[in-house]
Amino acid sequence: MKKLVAFDLDGTLALSKQPLTGEMADALARLLKVAHVAVISGGDWPQFDKQVASRLPVHADLSRLWLMPTCGTKLYVHREGAWTMLYAELFSEAQKEAILAAFEAALEVTGFVPEETWGERIEDRGSQITFSALGQQAPLHAKEVWDPDFAKRKVIQTELMARLPGVSVNLGGATSVDVTHEGVDKAWGLKRLAEHSGIAEADMLFIGDAIFPGGNDYPAKAMGLDTVCVRDPADTANVIAAIVACQKGAL
Repeated sequence: MKKLVAFDLDGTLALSKQPLTGEMADALARLLKVAHVAVISGGDWPQFDKQVASRLPVHADLSRLWLMPTCGTKLYVHREGAWTMLYAELFSEAQKEAILAAFEAALEVTGFVPEETWGERIEDRGSQITFSALGQQAPLHAKEVWDPDFAKRKVIQTELMARLPGVSVNLGGATSVDVTHEGVDKAWGLKRLAEHSGIAEADMLFIGDAIFPGGNDYPAKAMGLDTVCVRDPADTANVIAAIVACQKGAL
């Protein structure tokens, strides 16, 4: 019986940058009755609040919920009626300037200029700098068709890696490229979660939609966690229902 179930967010619990549906929020509340739950993704806290924290029903046991923005470089827990940040691995101002300059140079070289954008394309998330090809507010239908096979972003990733030694450059979401401290990926975040929660890695299960080599959920599998690869949030809901039934049966 697993003590903690960790999830990717976009494409797994919800559509890209969309809030949890009522059905998914209720499913997570049921899961919280039988296990701890973690959500780890590239978005920053405001996005987590919009998509997850503010969507859960009032009866959900938030004391068992671990929210991990920016690939786990931040960790939030709910204590005494409020969300509290336990840690944040932030870039220095000098590091941020170097990363932003590298993004500008890499994008100029690769030449990927979309016909239309929605909002800012580069966002400083403190512990992570994120490039969103179509802009932070791009509609889902446009994001889904821009780079479905990761080919465009892999070119940008290669350019950034050459210009930014000593950091990690990962592909995330539908159109994003994330720059974090060296070695930071979802495996790094999940290891930090084990330290802070006291729950061993062997007692964790990870669920995501990109658990394949090159996918941003694959590090969870590579670190040795038991994993379940899902197609979409509807598939995730079915997996949650099965977990809840099994966990209840084991209690």
